[in-house]
Order: sequence, then C-alpha cells, then structure tokens
Amino acid sequence: MLKRKVQELMNEPGCATNRAKSTAEKKKGCGAKRLLPGAAAGGCAYDGAKIALQPITDAVHLVHGPLACEGNSWDSRNAASSGCTLYRRGFTTDLSELDIIHGGERKLYQAIRAAAERFWPPAIFVYQTCVTALIGDDVEAVCREASKRLGLPVIPVVAPGFAGSKNLGNRLGGEALLDHVIGTVEPGDAGPHDINILGEYNLAGELWQIRPLLDRLGIRVRACITGDSRYVEVASAHRARAAIMLCSQAMVTLARKMRERWDIPYVEGSFYGIQDTSDTLRGIVRLLVDRGGDPDLLTRADALVAEEERRAWARLDNFAPRLAGRKVLLYTGGVKSWSVVSALKEIGMEVIGTSVRKSTPEDKERAKALLGEEGSTFDAIPNAEMYRMLKAGEADILLSGGRTQFVALKSRTPWLDINQERHHAYAGYDGMVELVRQIDLTLNNPVWAAVRRPDPWDADGRPLEAPSWL
Repeated sequence: MLKRKVQELMNEPGCATNRAKSTAEKKKGCGAKRLLPGAAAGGCAYDGAKIALQPITDAVHLVHGPLACEGNSWDSRNAASSGCTLYRRGFTTDLSELDIIHGGERKLYQAIRAAAERFWPPAIFVYQTCVTALIGDDVEAVCREASKRLGLPVIPVVAPGFAGSKNLGNRLGGEALLDHVIGTVEPGDAGPHDINILGEYNLAGELWQIRPLLDRLGIRVRACITGDSRYVEVASAHRARAAIMLCSQAMVTLARKMRERWDIPYVEGSFYGIQDTSDTLRGIVRLLVDRGGDPDLLTRADALVAEEERRAWARLDNFAPRLAGRKVLLYTGGVKSWSVVSALKEIGMEVIGTSVRKSTPEDKERAKALLGEEGSTFDAIPNAEMYRMLKAGEADILLSGGRTQFVALKSRTPWLDINQERHHAYAGYDGMVELVRQIDLTLNNPVWAAVRRPDPWDADGRPLEAPSWL
C-alpha cells in the first residue's frame, strides 16, 4: 500500500512538473532518482510527516521506533501554540534489539494505552519509522484495534524514512489527514466566510500576524493545517468555503483532493512582503465572494489593504536610507525562494541570487521574474563557493537557515536566520516591518566593523617579523 501511495503522490496532477512530463516520464514518477547513503541527513519522509502534523497541539504524537527516531528536525522548529503544549512532549515506543527480533506491535499498543490513560487527548498520531516498517509491524491494524478499545481516534502515519524525501513525508502526512481525520467531525457553526489555511505551521507565531487581518474582514479560519491547530478543527476542515495554500510543494495534493471531495477551491499565495500580503488577501476575498459570500467583502478588503499598506510604509521609511542598494544572498527554498525576494526588493535591496531548492516550477518562474537580469537562481551552493562569494563582498548579508550560518560568520559577513529555527515572525504587514528591522540591526551592527579591522599588531597588513632575539 505504501508503494502505491508513494507512486500516486509522485504523479500528482496538481503539480506543474508532472503535467509537463511525457507519459513515460509520468510512469517513473518523481521518486525515480536513487537516494545516496546519508541522504536522510537532510530530512527523510518520516521527518517530513512529523513536521507536517506535529503542530496539531492537543494531540499525542507517538513515534514507533528506536529512541533515536524521536530526535528529529522537529525539535528545532519554533512552531508556537496559543494554548495546549502537549504537542511538545516526546512520545516513543523506544524499541530495543529484542523488540526488533520479536516484533513491536504489543509494545506499541501498550504505549498507546499508557498515553491515552495519562493524557486522554482527542487523538493519537502514530508514526511508523524505517525499523518498524522493515520488521513488518502492522501499525495500521494496531491503531484500528486501539481506537476501538480506547474510544478515541488513533491515526497511523505510514511514512517510514526510506520512502523518500522530507517533502514526500509532508504529502504522506497530508494523506493521513485525508484518510483518517478530515471529515470525521461535523461543525455546528459552519459559515459562508470560513476558510482553511494550508501549509502554515505558525513558525515564531506567524499565523498570529495573519489571523487579525482576516478577523477584521469577517473571515474565520476554520482550520489551519496545521499551525497552532486543534484536532477537532482539522477534523471539521471539510466545511470551509475556500482555502489559501501557502506551501504548494508540501500541500498541493491535500489542496487538490479537498477541492475534489468537498468542493473547496483554493488560491495560492504568500504573506511575506507588503504587496504579496495585499494580493493574497484580495485573492481569498474574491474566491469567497464567488462562492456566495458578502459582496461588501471586496470593499472592506480594499479599505483594509490601503490602511495597512500606508501604516507599514510609514514605518519602513525610517529604514530605507540605511538599506537601499545593499546586496542580499538568499539561501532558502520553497515559497520563500520568491516571496522573500519580493519583500526585499520592495524596500530597495538588491537580491544577487536565491536558492530554489524544494520549489515548484511556478515558484522558480516567479523567482526568475522578480530577480531580473541582475540576479540568479540555483539549487545548491557548495560551502567553499559560498565562502568565496561572501569573502569577496558579492553580498552584504546572507539570509539562510542555521546550517550555513558558520560559512557567513567565517567570512565575517552578517547573517540572519530566515528558516524554521527563527524566533521572529515575518508574515503580514507587521512581519515585513520586523524583517526589515532585523536586517537593519544585523547589517549595521558595529561588531562587523570591529572584526574586519586589521589586527592591532599587524596594522599594515604584513606578516609580523620575528624579533631579533629569536
């Protein structure tokens, strides 16, 4: 079943890459490329599924496998919660060698029962790992039996690490929601202006910068999948009238299937940057009006956008003289490959290049259009080449994730975290102001002038001569 599911996801009709393939190429799918040893170091399928689902804050997330599998990149993701913190606890069956020899199904059921009796959550998600898939533990059967005996949903997440990349794991996590969660709860308060937000994980509280804007328009977020969400919200997501898809690479299959099953159309957008935020707000409003929503929404949206843009630009004017013309190297991926470019160019900064790793073809085209002739796109930059670029002064600042921060620091170049480990929210109008403020603080920190000065004992730049007495 896993093989069929992976093949289905790899032939996703909602993906522009697959639509452009020949019949023979479609049969191969996206997973035809063989993974090299160590490829999981950048994120495996299990890792991706856990990232996609663990922001459901009131559920137990139980890892069925050795203890080491519980330690994954989720630990460094600053996905915030407005209430329950159960999602931050680590649950694992901690399989030993004897469990691997004799099978871990009994231990899994005992772990599910122990978690249910101690915390009694609305649901328990059980994550299959490489080891338990290889020894043949029937995770789905155990979850069905546990659900029947305990009287609460126990959802199997069949995404062992060897199945593929982290992005595939994101999609497999979405499939678990479609198969076992969404549509299982009927809300009693469905309204004409209910929406879902797909691909938003509330990193550093970014969802909380988006919700107030929607609230002022009278638009209710039925479910955010999955940032700061509750199980019952996700389970009732099928009653939304429309959806915004923020991370198409991870959630395109979920968006397409929800449109087909429950007639929920979606628009793709971004809340990074002033213009993109305004365009996304107008896009979801138009979609709701087309679905029978209040026509006055369009007028209210225009008024809100005008007010917020005026307020944001008034705050950004203070930074423009200090940042205009400064050069940025953007090393991230996904939707940020173009959305952050748009945000930086709005304040007059020059983006010399952006990574398009994990980006869809549409994302890559947007990035190229925004960069123009002066910038370039690339998949990956070797550390040595990145060091050369920064040391030569081709960029004034590097915006990236934590893995490349030491390349920047070694070259004595300012660096700002733009990925999931960050502790500042950059979404919406207020987020754009915060992003610019953080760039300004980083670029104009006096420490950079200090570390770039010649050493006081070598002020002329020449090697110090040995003293005569040596």
